[in-house]
Amino acid sequence: MKIICIGRNYLDHAKELNNEAPSEPVIFLKPETSIIAKRQAFFIPDFSDDVHHELEVVVKINRVGKHIEERFAHKYYDEITVGLDFTARDLQQKLKSKGLPWEKAKAFDGSAMVGRFIPANSLNNLPIDFHLTKNSETVQRGNSSDMLFSINKIISEVSKYFTIKIGDLIFTGTPAGVGPVSKGDILEGYIGEENLFRLNVK
Repeated sequence: MKIICIGRNYLDHAKELNNEAPSEPVIFLKPETSIIAKRQAFFIPDFSDDVHHELEVVVKINRVGKHIEERFAHKYYDEITVGLDFTARDLQQKLKSKGLPWEKAKAFDGSAMVGRFIPANSLNNLPIDFHLTKNSETVQRGNSSDMLFSINKIISEVSKYFTIKIGDLIFTGTPAGVGPVSKGDILEGYIGEENLFRLNVK
């Protein structure tokens, strides 16, 4: 099972990190060990003093595909949720400054929260409104209509490079509002008003 992530897919988020808007999807991977087990907490790693939450729409692939045309990409998923791509921001900046890959900052054990999946057709093909609360206060809010690259475009683009398989997850990028987490925080992710995860930070 692969966890395929898209970076800089919302213009406001790219701006808040002083990054240019990409001309094509920025793709990176997380290992299966990055997924937080059900009913487990997120533990801040000892190698970072500045871990940020990044809320994202996540889709689960339901069939094998390669070189998928964008117009057919909707057939390759039927479940959707929100998740968190935790980022050790201080470590990421250090790696980026040296021109090195981001994996140690993005793909460490426990760096991915995946919420409860719901049927994609329950959203009636409408833009997906989603948000994150930290200690009951909304800290991130996004809408899929603001994506630079749509879910179908992402699936098509990813499949040029990787064969996608049943059970693969695609994190589709985070909107503006990323920020640090601290021990004791409670993070909750929503699509619309439906709560899809609750996570303690330790």
